[in-house]
Amino acid sequence: MGYCVCGGATLQCSFGAAPGALQVALLNKVTTSMPIANIMDNKPALNIPPFGMCSAPSNPAVIAATSAALGVFTPAPCVPATLSPWAPGSSTVTVANAPAVNDASKLNCMWSGVIQVVNPGQMTILVP
Repeated sequence: MGYCVCGGATLQCSFGAAPGALQVALLNKVTTSMPIANIMDNKPALNIPPFGMCSAPSNPAVIAATSAALGVFTPAPCVPATLSPWAPGSSTVTVANAPAVNDASKLNCMWSGVIQVVNPGQMTILVP
């Protein structure tokens, strides 16, 4: 079993320097005290916030900043690049016709980071 992930949930990227809060639109969503996320709530800037400075060696901005610093590793501002949905989603609960996100779900960034849920935003229990 896992916890339902809602708008305002705390997220962290494995290459980000700071946590961020998940944004979930109310359109066609189930709400408790906050709207519940589904696996399609994966859009950078709309749903997924920046995580401070990025230290992913595969991020072009980090590569450019490091090059400009004459090879001294230099983090760059985080701009998430998430292309695929959250995985795995709930196998039994759907929200707006897509599997709900639970606290075990992860989201991959194109620059090798893995975004995970640090705090789901509320304590509603989901069936796996």
